[in-house]
Amino acid sequence: MGYIFCIMGKSATGKDTIYKMLSEQKRLSCNPIVLYTTRPIRAGEREGIEYHYVSNDRLDELLSQGRVIEVRAYQTVYGVWRYATVDDGQIDLSVQSYLMIGTLDVYTKLCDYFGRDHIIPIYIEVEDGLRLQRALDRERMQDPPKYTELCRRFLADTEDFSEKKLAEAGITHRFVNQELRQTVEQITDYIQSGFGNR
Repeated sequence: MGYIFCIMGKSATGKDTIYKMLSEQKRLSCNPIVLYTTRPIRAGEREGIEYHYVSNDRLDELLSQGRVIEVRAYQTVYGVWRYATVDDGQIDLSVQSYLMIGTLDVYTKLCDYFGRDHIIPIYIEVEDGLRLQRALDRERMQDPPKYTELCRRFLADTEDFSEKKLAEAGITHRFVNQELRQTVEQITDYIQSGFGNR
């Protein structure tokens, strides 16, 4: 039986880097799940690696075909950006386990679609001051930087990942990302040991 390991956390907690490093772990035989998004591609990102970058029309087409497992929309200062998990043939839990990045809402919808026993939450935390500094450092590298969107996203995370919502979703185990390689090692051990006492 395969599992989907859903990496979650507020913005700038290191989810993308952790996801990439776990994907490259030889000890874990987990395929990545590439999500779909209508947001513009960022500097350094690649189609089919971080996301499938699609138009709103293409995402609407996938919705009309009944191929979308979950979809969410964010009202940003640059317009509405949508993200979706699509049943496009890349997931087969009868033979393989998978890694993906998501939100609490994504996690609960995956549990509804595949069954809770198949979805393992990997929740990443970073102290807010450090997280804000990391987000600012990352945004400075964009051309042009979108500081207003950074602030909107940072504040929205407080609500999206509130303690109440974490408890409602059954998220109890957390990984504090102070030192990246140590965090990746802890997550790897957690996966290999059968997910602790979840």
